[in-house]
Amino acid sequence: MTDQKVTVKYTLVLVVVVFITWIVHEFAHWFTSEYLGYETVMRINGVSVVDGENPTELHKTITSSAGPIITVIQGIIAFLILKSKKWNKYVYAFLFIAFIMRLLASFMNLIMLNDEGRISNYLNLGTYTLPILVSGFLFFMVYKISKKYKLKWKFQVLTYIIVIIAITALIFLDQTYKIRLL
Repeated sequence: MTDQKVTVKYTLVLVVVVFITWIVHEFAHWFTSEYLGYETVMRINGVSVVDGENPTELHKTITSSAGPIITVIQGIIAFLILKSKKWNKYVYAFLFIAFIMRLLASFMNLIMLNDEGRISNYLNLGTYTLPILVSGFLFFMVYKISKKYKLKWKFQVLTYIIVIIAITALIFLDQTYKIRLL
């Protein structure tokens, strides 16, 4: 039987995994931009080049791709662990959060271009092609694991609510305090 109890420990792990996933995602953007030779600022929810730096469109696209690539890799690793080993709700958190993070980023393209939307436009695929493909791929992995372990809707909904609250808090912290990490 799979442990699907939403405990205080599980809630705290979800919050920590949201922050880890977010920071690693943003760090991938920052590292790539710096590696390409641009002085870059990293905050909790964003990376930008300093005034006076003018990355090429190709470099902007490469930098935009770094975050989603690392987040998708996180999801794939969690999926493979869950597929080949026993159920572990803490590992599942890494897969679920990767999916929710990229799904929310996909919806953000309705307001302003986000990572996959920017890349999709650069490749002349239309704004929503890559966001749909990336979110769909991550959803497929969540679905397969949910089906394999017969995850109950209550567990999924509570996990979703906790993750959304943690993401909202993270974005609020970034917008309110503009904390510069690098």
